[in-house]
Amino acid sequence: MQRRRLMWLALVWPLTVTAAADRVKDVQVGDLDGRVIRPFATGAAASVVFFVATDCPVSNAYAPEIERVCREFAPRGVGCSLMYEDVDTAASPATLDRQVRTHLDEYKHRGLPAAIDRSRAVATAVRATITPTAVVVDRQGAVRYRGRVDNLYAALGKTRQQITSHDLRDALDAVLAGRPVAHPETEAIGCFITDPALLRTHEHE
Repeated sequence: MQRRRLMWLALVWPLTVTAAADRVKDVQVGDLDGRVIRPFATGAAASVVFFVATDCPVSNAYAPEIERVCREFAPRGVGCSLMYEDVDTAASPATLDRQVRTHLDEYKHRGLPAAIDRSRAVATAVRATITPTAVVVDRQGAVRYRGRVDNLYAALGKTRQQITSHDLRDALDAVLAGRPVAHPETEAIGCFITDPALLRTHEHE
């Protein structure tokens, strides 16, 4: 319950995304089946890491577009992965795993590599603070884009009738064409990625 209250506080006071790093550390994290994922590994034409959460309504609203982006850009050498930023200190790891697996099935993400970012190592590496956030890394390991998927949300709880800026798609097109990304930083709108230590502190108050 504390987790959900903190999430909705973030929906009222969103954080502004900070400046993108030139290079990102090659972080390793285990997926739900124990395999190692290297979300920022160099070599692919580009890699996209989506920071999501099972109980963030904005993140869930983007599930269809995440699927479309990954499917359409895969033939061009773009790899995608999902980093779940769910942290529930009252739940066992097995319970949390089941929740994420259920979410993957419900939102048809089963074909994408996915992991639970329990330690926040992946989010910290690129300073992701909001779900959903998309981060694009090029083949040299440089962060080329971080922010929203598109401008569907004009503000929290307010969507546009028509999307007018496809920020993630434009960034990927630029990276694949060898061009600078016109807008490498955009403000993500959604739910705050809470530090696990903060959750533990609140639960003991």
